[in-house]
Amino acid sequence: MQAHPLRLFPGDDLRVALENVLHQSGLQAAFVIQGIGSLSVAQLRFAGKEDPTELRDDLEILTLAGSISPDGAHLHMSVADPRGQVSGGHVARGCVIRTTAEILLVLLPDYRFSRERDPGSGFMELVIRNEPATDHARQLRADNLDE
Repeated sequence: MQAHPLRLFPGDDLRVALENVLHQSGLQAAFVIQGIGSLSVAQLRFAGKEDPTELRDDLEILTLAGSISPDGAHLHMSVADPRGQVSGGHVARGCVIRTTAEILLVLLPDYRFSRERDPGSGFMELVIRNEPATDHARQLRADNLDE
């Protein structure tokens, strides 16, 4: 398990940036433990809805957590608007960083995550496989994170 603190900058797409970290690291599994910061645009898919809802305002990220696999991210977030009204849901692409986002990722070199259709839920769900990396593969991945 490797802690990987991350700061995102104005204009970054939150979800795209997090998915890119996994891709660039060469790893196959990560969790977002927590995130704080601000957004100018949030794209949140609310429970039971097909499409995300766009929120445009000065938004504060209160919570951010989820998993990241090579198949994409499954992230949930709550945000507050300037009046203190809170909205939360599934993070879609298009969440734009306003000033900063400070995120703690945990990279899991000994695991491989994938998303596969679950017959019970009907959704693409997380599948976890324990696949210990060799020492050589671990070093290559560590070198990629340092670049």
